Amino acid sequence: MTSDTKKKSEARPQQKGHDTELLTARLSLFTASKDDSAPESAGELTSRVSARPDFVRPTFDQVYAETFPSVWRTARRLGVVESAVDDVVQEVFVTVYRRLDQFEGRCALKTWVFGILMRVVNNYRRTRRRKGAGHATSSVVGDPDIVIDVGADPLELASRSEAGRILHELLEKLDESKAAVFVLAEIEGMSVPEIAEATDTNVNTVYSRLRAARKEFERALKQRALRREARDG
Repeated sequence: MTSDTKKKSEARPQQKGHDTELLTARLSLFTASKDDSAPESAGELTSRVSARPDFVRPTFDQVYAETFPSVWRTARRLGVVESAVDDVVQEVFVTVYRRLDQFEGRCALKTWVFGILMRVVNNYRRTRRRKGAGHATSSVVGDPDIVIDVGADPLELASRSEAGRILHELLEKLDESKAAVFVLAEIEGMSVPEIAEATDTNVNTVYSRLRAARKEFERALKQRALRREARDG
């Protein structure tokens, strides 16, 4: 990898402009999600993954520029501790660099990269457990999208930070498999078939985990609101 690429890997993703209202809306309207529709048929899946005749493989720089922010924030949201996130993300893109010639456009680029990310994160968790490093994941204070912006409204920054903190607090209540599908679907906007491919999991299993994760997340969100009302009461 070039020195420019190395410098990029040390950077942090920039704020994408997601405000608190948008986050709240996305996390509260689970029943309206398109992912609750019936799974694709075998014929539809075969058609979807067929190699495109006009496929042009992207360059590594293009892949990096398009996917680095989402890879970095997803690694953090899946609980990779701050001291390890740079190493995890670097390993993802080293693997992308080595295997890019194997990408044939049979799935979305993000799906392919996230498949690599999930394997790296799972290896990270196994290594942490094997070394007896306590929890394989760690809670995150604040949201990985948020970068200090001296020109931003302090109230807006505080609101975004609080939304991120609540999100991570509630994600901690989900087990790893449910948290993974929830983050990929509700935060990264991936479809269930894309998540199934990225996580190497049966489509119906992903649907089941996502429905359960949404119910648990919504229940935890309501419980948190009730506790807050009782405290402020």
